[in-house]
Formats: sequence, C-alpha cells, structure tokens
Amino acid sequence: MKLTASDAGALFDVDESTVYRWIEERALPAERIAGRTLLNRAAVLEWATENRVAISERVFRPAEAGGERLPSFARALEAGGIHHAVEGTTREEVLREAVRRLSLPEGSDAEDLLAVLLARETSFSTAIGDGIAIPHVRMPIVLDVDEAIVSLSFLAHPVDFPAADGKPVKVLFTMVTPTVHGHLHLLAALAYLLRDETFRAGVEAAAPSETLLERVREVERRGAERPGAGGPA
Repeated sequence: MKLTASDAGALFDVDESTVYRWIEERALPAERIAGRTLLNRAAVLEWATENRVAISERVFRPAEAGGERLPSFARALEAGGIHHAVEGTTREEVLREAVRRLSLPEGSDAEDLLAVLLARETSFSTAIGDGIAIPHVRMPIVLDVDEAIVSLSFLAHPVDFPAADGKPVKVLFTMVTPTVHGHLHLLAALAYLLRDETFRAGVEAAAPSETLLERVREVERRGAERPGAGGPA
C-alpha cells in the first residue's frame, strides 16, 4: 500500500516537511514515481519501529478500510497466544516452533508458512533491534483465517537473525491475517505498543501473559476513546 508524504505525516502526527526531512536525514524509505514521492506503508512502519518514532494513537480508533473492520491487536494476541521458553537455537528452529504454536485453521499448511518465513529471512532480516524480530514485516502473510492472529514468543535461547544492532533475538512477534489491510493495521498497532514504556518493559522482562495482555487492552482502550494526538515523533 502506497502513502503520500501527507498520508505518512498523518500516520505520525507530523507535517509533510518533517516527512521529507526524515527521508533525507533518517533514511525513511521512499521512492519517486511519476514526479511524486511515495512510501510503502509496511516499510514505513518497520522504519518507525526500528527508529522508535511514535505512531499516532489514532491507530487504535475504531475504523474501517474499504468496508473492512480492522482487527483489535488485543484480540489477535489472545488468539495467537503468548508463549514462554520457546525452544530452538537457529532461525529455522525457532520459526518452526513459533509456527507450530499458531492456532491455524484446519487445512492450513504449516510447512508452507514456515517456508515463506524462512525465504523472507534469507532476503532480509526481520530483526528490528533490541532483541526483537517481527517475521514477514514487509510482505504480509494472508491466510484463510476468520480472525487475525498475533503470537508472541519468548525464546529459551537468544538466536542470531542477524540484527542491524548486532543483538541476538529473544522475542518474536508473528502475524497471520485474512487481509493486507488487517496486517498493516496490526503492524502499526505493534509499532505504537513498542513505544509504550510499560508494554516494552514487560516484553523485555518476558512478563506473564495476562500482564502483557492487560497492558495491550489498556493502551487500545485509551487510544480508541481519546481523540488527542499520539506521542512525540
């Protein structure tokens, strides 16, 4: 999904001039097409997560995309589950275990899903730094599922993905959604959540499942109810 500089500014609650400055000074991914500056939404959200740039709190407000009801991150995380001590010492092993723990619908081919994840890891690392990876960030995985699924896996052993900051990965967020719009919405929500100090600290400490879920629910409720802008960019 392509964004204009104005669209990207709305995503971050900044003006267009700030977006252009980030393109020039902070390597915000963009391209020129027919004289227009366009940005890929998934790549922008990945950049925001890696660079700890705040996403607008509006991402949690009830909204529809082309008639599609956008998913709740809290419900998707409840569906996918929070898993501690996930075994594995290589990327393939931990991704295989993460896929095994996903509640995929009957008939879904877990091996095909794993193959897609591994293929994407060989072309670019999905590690975003600080020991966190979000497999298939730039290319959403869309399956025939009724509801979006997000799983959070705390690895039993740190694994080299490798990350740009050189830190091994200890945490995996894996997403499966029925639509591309849904995937991008959840990715934006995750980018916002990882800027929330309480949630981030809980992830870094591998906090109990209910502690993390309650914080997600709280942030989501706050964003849905409050009309104000997001945090500083």
